[in-house]
Amino acid sequence: MVLAHHLIFTAYGFWLPNDPRGSWSDFVGSWDLLRYGKATKTTTRRSVAGVPHDRELREQAKRALKNPPVQFSDAQIQAVGQGIAESARKGDLKIWACAVMSDHIHLVVARHRCLAEQIINLTKGAITRKLLDLELHPFQTLAGNHTRVPTCWAAKGWKVFLDRIEDIQRAIAYVNNNPIKEDLPAQLWDFVTPFDPNIEGV
Repeated sequence: MVLAHHLIFTAYGFWLPNDPRGSWSDFVGSWDLLRYGKATKTTTRRSVAGVPHDRELREQAKRALKNPPVQFSDAQIQAVGQGIAESARKGDLKIWACAVMSDHIHLVVARHRCLAEQIINLTKGAITRKLLDLELHPFQTLAGNHTRVPTCWAAKGWKVFLDRIEDIQRAIAYVNNNPIKEDLPAQLWDFVTPFDPNIEGV
C-alpha cells in the first residue's frame, strides 16, 4: 500500500525534452530546440541526473529556449514556500519534507485522496498565484496587453511511491539534505510536519 509520495516538479528550463540523459517527453515543441536532437523519452523510474552527457550541448540547447531558464531568487523561494503552505492548508495536505531549490522543488507528502499528479498541479497553481500577488513572478514583465504571463514551470513532474516506513524516512532525509548539498542553509518551513511513524498510523 502506498503510504506517501516523493514529488519533484521543476521550473521552466530545468530539464529539456531532448536532454541527453533522458526525459519524460514524447516530442520537442520548438524548431530551435529540435536542432539539438529529438525527444529522449525514458521509462526508467531511476534517476538519470548522474548519467554522463555533453554538458555544453545541453547548455546550448537551453539558450535556444523562448524564455530564459528560471532561477528563483531568495525572495521568490520564500514566496514559493508561501504558495506551498496555502496549497497544503486548502487541500489538507500533510507535508513531511520540503526543499525549494532555485530551479526545482521536492516534497514528501502523506497519502492523500488526490492523485500525485493533481497534488503537483494544484501546488504549482497556488505558487503561481502567490508569485503574481507579490509581483515576484519570473516572467511577469513578459506579459503584454491581454496576454497571460508565461508559465514558470516545466510540464508534469516526477513522483515516487513510498510504501515502507524506511522509504519515507530515506526520502525525507534526501529532501532535507538537498539545500545542504548545494552549500545552502537547511530549510525550515512551518508547514512541514515532523514524521513520526508511531503517531501517523503508517
